[in-house]
Amino acid sequence: MSFSIDGISSLVSNAQNSAAAGSASALKNSISSVSSGSSEEELLSVCKDFESYFVEEVLKEVKENLISDDDEDKDSSLSTLTDFHMDSTIELVADEIVDQVGENYTQQLYEQMKRNYGIE
Repeated sequence: MSFSIDGISSLVSNAQNSAAAGSASALKNSISSVSSGSSEEELLSVCKDFESYFVEEVLKEVKENLISDDDEDKDSSLSTLTDFHMDSTIELVADEIVDQVGENYTQQLYEQMKRNYGIE
């Protein structure tokens, strides 16, 4: 059995797209599950997940705007693999940013949602 580099590159690209769609879908499901019957811990977790996703998307945009691929001779499969690992790293960095400095925004979002849903 032989694999072509283009085939592997395509698989990595598909996995990357599926992961991004899955992350957004999971967040959407998490947010839609919030109701007046939700506990404060569930609500805080949803707020933190939303903030982490938001920071992740901002970091991805910053990466796209600041890092340009000027090297036309660059191997496309290597580039795809690098992008896949970069997205994983950005997700981890976004989680760390939220954990270390995101408390104010998370708390404001939490308090607002708590009032909206009448959770005490």
